[in-house]
Amino acid sequence: MRKIIRWTLATILAAGSLVASGGTSSPAIALDNGLARTPQMGWNDWNTFFCNVNESLIRQTADVMVSSGMAAAGYTYVNIDDCWSTKSRNANGDLVPDPQKFPSGMKALADYVHAKGLKLGIYSSAGTTTCAGYPASLGYERRDAALWASWGIDYLKYDNCGDHQGRSGQQRYTAMRDALAATGRPILYSLCNWGQESVWTWGMPVGNSWRTTGDIAANWNSIMGILDQQVGLEAYSGPGGWNDPDMLEVGVGALTATEGRAHFSLWSLLNAPLIAGNDIRSMSAETRSILTNTEVIAVNQDWGGRQGHKISDNGNLEIWRKPMSDGSVAVVLLNRGTSTSTVSTTASALGLASVSSYSVRDLWAHTTSSSSGTISASVPGHGAAMYIVTGGGIVPTPTVAIKGVASNRCLDVTDASQVNGAQAQIWDCNGQSNQQWMPTASDELRVYGDKCLDAHDQGTANGTQVIIWDCNGQSNQQWRLNADGSITGVQSGLCLDVPNSATANGTKLIIWSCNGGANQRWTRT
Repeated sequence: MRKIIRWTLATILAAGSLVASGGTSSPAIALDNGLARTPQMGWNDWNTFFCNVNESLIRQTADVMVSSGMAAAGYTYVNIDDCWSTKSRNANGDLVPDPQKFPSGMKALADYVHAKGLKLGIYSSAGTTTCAGYPASLGYERRDAALWASWGIDYLKYDNCGDHQGRSGQQRYTAMRDALAATGRPILYSLCNWGQESVWTWGMPVGNSWRTTGDIAANWNSIMGILDQQVGLEAYSGPGGWNDPDMLEVGVGALTATEGRAHFSLWSLLNAPLIAGNDIRSMSAETRSILTNTEVIAVNQDWGGRQGHKISDNGNLEIWRKPMSDGSVAVVLLNRGTSTSTVSTTASALGLASVSSYSVRDLWAHTTSSSSGTISASVPGHGAAMYIVTGGGIVPTPTVAIKGVASNRCLDVTDASQVNGAQAQIWDCNGQSNQQWMPTASDELRVYGDKCLDAHDQGTANGTQVIIWDCNGQSNQQWRLNADGSITGVQSGLCLDVPNSATANGTKLIIWSCNGGANQRWTRT
């Protein structure tokens, strides 16, 4: 299986308590289809054209995606949304492209797009009908997936409209995941269930991205409302699977260029899929310059896959931070208000070690300056400044004590042993070295510097003992933080558990199916 997110635990432990509001346990294994190792980039017709989609639009868009420089900047997928089919299936039960809209058929269209070096996406819904009332794929998953694969489809946006026939979102979306896998064709799988059922907690092994909210609109209030709903979701995103705050509205409607730059900056920092929604055939030079800013795109496409998060909120002025894989930090200084304001932060607040000078790269002005530690900008209303700050490197996460919520006792190595196989337990917190854990960028929990918290013998069953062992990089030594404060083993998906809800000193720890109990929740002290 592919490696999943390897950074979440260290990032959030460094930020504070292991317990956060909302959410449930997070799955451990990413969807193993080899796609979306960085957030997908492309275009979708819906935000501008709604149901007015046709073959000419898709062909022309593919042409312009290349000629405008968007393809060179990383945009790959040309995605068809709702309303592409006839209103009923054919006698064989297959979906039929509307012959008026797509006279050449989808296979010919896919061939045209592929000849441009691009990929073609299609749309359906995990219900009986699509949002516009066309036939959808619930109950037809295998048939539809096989048909799309035969056409050469590369991307599926899978919506949440229609009758669900009493089935949960996880069941419906998993059924299509399996159907796509059965085709043998790599098809990027974008879940669009509007953030229902806390999809971020189960989306990773099901899809390559998952919508975290309802639909976006081309106005500042919609963009900011969706931004607010991303706070706290950074634990659930990484290579192979991404939180999706919906498509880009840059160049759509009355959204200004200033708002568009802020929108693009934030979505890039959030590791959101960058799916343009404007009419790229007629976009202004300013819109094109926003969408093809390769320095901002590079933040989104950083191979480390660490999603940005808010670190400061002072009314309308906010600071958002994203650690980069090279040790630098990307930062967005956001002004949500209507008047120009000075927005400031410091290298220390960004998590950088203290040095005499920092390099500050302005990703919109494309200029580099130096700073002794203050990063500041005069930011217009509804605007943002975006920088890469380099120097000192990200401060290593210090050792922490990890305390059980139910027991109020600390995660401890029995008898302060440093021998491989020594069991983990709970014990009165005492600050000794056998209770000092260092979360690492590889999702380890280290103790004594070179021993790791370990699920014994690669165990994945309920009741498997939790021990320490020489750190070896294997997935039974990787642990993942969930928003409810539980800690799950990457290999097993099970939670670090105090058995039988015991609270006594010396109770030995195990892994167990996550159930939300206080005996499976932990805080940093």
